Amino acid sequence: MKEAALSLRIDLPQGRIGPGKIRLLEAIDREGSISAAGRALGMSYKRAWDLVDALNRLLGTPAVQANPGGRRGGGAVLTEAGRSLVADYRAIERAAQRAAEPRLAALAKRTGG
Repeated sequence: MKEAALSLRIDLPQGRIGPGKIRLLEAIDREGSISAAGRALGMSYKRAWDLVDALNRLLGTPAVQANPGGRRGGGAVLTEAGRSLVADYRAIERAAQRAAEPRLAALAKRTGG
C-alpha cells in the first residue's frame, strides 16, 4: 500500500514553482543537458526549455546555464540560483510533509488507503 504524500506547489507573485519544474532542474543537474533531461522526463525539448525560461524569469537570474551545441555538443548546468531553488523547495517540501503526516495518515485510514 502506498503511503499518503503531500504534493507542494508554491505560488509566488512572479510565478509558480512545483514538483515538475524542480524535477526538471534535478534532471538537468543529473543529465548535463536540457534535452537529455527532457527525454528522461518524457517531455519535448521545447517544453523543457520553456520551463527553464519560466524559472529564469521567475528568479530574475538564470537557474540553468546552457552552453550552445557544436561538434562536441552543448550542455547545461545549474547555477547557484538553480541549486538554491532546488534545495529550498525540497526543504519546504520535507517540512510540510512532516507537519502533515498525522493528518495524511488519518485521511488515508478514513478513505481505506
